[in-house]
Amino acid sequence: MQNQFAIDVSRIRQEARKNITKGPVTPANKADLERLLNVLNQVVATEMVCYLRYTQNAIVAQGIHREQVADLFREHADEELDHFKRVSDRVNQLGGNPDMDPATLVSRSHTEYVTPAETDLQGMIRENFVAERIVIETYTEIVRWIGESDPTSRRLIEDILEEEEEHADELNDLYQP
Repeated sequence: MQNQFAIDVSRIRQEARKNITKGPVTPANKADLERLLNVLNQVVATEMVCYLRYTQNAIVAQGIHREQVADLFREHADEELDHFKRVSDRVNQLGGNPDMDPATLVSRSHTEYVTPAETDLQGMIRENFVAERIVIETYTEIVRWIGESDPTSRRLIEDILEEEEEHADELNDLYQP
């Protein structure tokens, strides 16, 4: 029979017992863990910066459609905070420490914390839309870079990427250049 599935269960059992202190990281994970943890901590910082920007924008938004747009900003902020937590959990699972140092968040983030000079909705929508486009681009590259080396981390970033694309789509509907 062609392409028959075969694994050495005895060897896997032995390795599992021998390396139990490595937690969920098994030899099946082929990622460069040090580099992956660094990249995932960049995502942690990016998600927190996005959470803070959306939250700030929801609070100070002004204009005739303020409540509707502020509600969308709050919804996006909640999702960004969830992303932050999920990626932080993954860093921990991989044996790293999620880097939540407020002093370095902005420098590690892929997006910028930009507060529009004006507090109008279009300025905020524009800056959040730009940030979502940046995240879509960088997370797509992270997915490609991870490839098959760590399927769990790749799927996590893919799931977050899908939500970021939804955010961008919603902002695109509101943006008036």
